[in-house]
Order: sequence, then C-alpha cells, then structure tokens
Amino acid sequence: MHRSPIKFCKDCGTAVVYRVPDDGDTKLRAVCPACHAVHYENPLNVVGTVPHWGTTGDRVLLCKRNIEPRFGKWTLPAGFMELGESTADGAARETVEEAGAQFEMQELFSVMSVIHVGQVHLFYRAKLLSEVFDPGFETIETRLFTEAEIPWDEIAFRTVSQTLKYYFADRRAGKFGLHHESLV
Repeated sequence: MHRSPIKFCKDCGTAVVYRVPDDGDTKLRAVCPACHAVHYENPLNVVGTVPHWGTTGDRVLLCKRNIEPRFGKWTLPAGFMELGESTADGAARETVEEAGAQFEMQELFSVMSVIHVGQVHLFYRAKLLSEVFDPGFETIETRLFTEAEIPWDEIAFRTVSQTLKYYFADRRAGKFGLHHESLV
C-alpha cells in the first residue's frame, strides 16, 4: 500500500507505536502509548459511473484526465468518496464534477478491490439524459464511445478497463449484473 503509516495519535497527538492491541486483535495497529487509542487503517473508496447513451446503451462517456496520475488517459468519471455521502451520492458528484453530465443514476454495477493500493472502486450504471457535457478542471475532454471506438491502450486504470469489458459483455447478453473482482 502506498499511504504513509500513521505517526501520531489522532486523539492526543502522542507518537504511536505499531503493535497488536491487547483487545484480542490479531493485526499490527497504530496504538497510542499515552491514551491507548487504537487507530485503524482502512481502504479508500473510489466511486464513479458508467454513463451510457442511446436507446440500447451502445455508447459510454469517457473523460480524458487533466490531472495525475495518468494525465491524458481516458477514464470513467470517478474519484474518492467524501465523508458524509453515500457511494451513489459520491458517484453522482464525481460524474457532475468531471463530466458535467446530466444523468439518471442506476444500479451498482461493479466492485473492484485494488488490494495493492488499499482501494475499493465502485461503479454505478448511469443513463445519460443529454449529449451535452460541461467537464470540470480535472477533465481535458469528454467523448462518447462505442465498444469498437474505445482507445483500450489509453485507458487510465485497470478497474475502468475491466468495468467497461463487463458493461459491453452484459449489454450484448441483454442483462446487466453486479460484478466483483480483486486486482492485486
């Protein structure tokens, strides 16, 4: 995982030590030697949508990234979930921020555990209500793609590639399911 370890207690500011807590836990945790608070490090949630257009949903909306990581690569509209929002609310917010899209939120479509970076990516299907987009500063360009037009070698993240593959396979099958995968 790429995040820095916890160094100080969030409750009292004392330098923490990493040890197995005395409460029956079995993992090393950041434990405060002064106030005994145990601090847990959990995965971050990335939430987004698969915005689709057309009576048959044959085109999906992708955003060309204007930020690192993967500047200039294509992605689905997605980003880190914020405190105080549901996964669906976060996915909707990210779709508005990155694509400026008008859409109707649909069901949860894919859940990708990205173990090596401590993240879980959740994508919802979203039915686009318009072909007019107003991307925010994180996006260079938005474009609708058919499956054949997608620049597969220019997709920013494996979770996005895999979610798109599931989307088009389900579309061909005429039934959308919920997909789970772990990427190491």
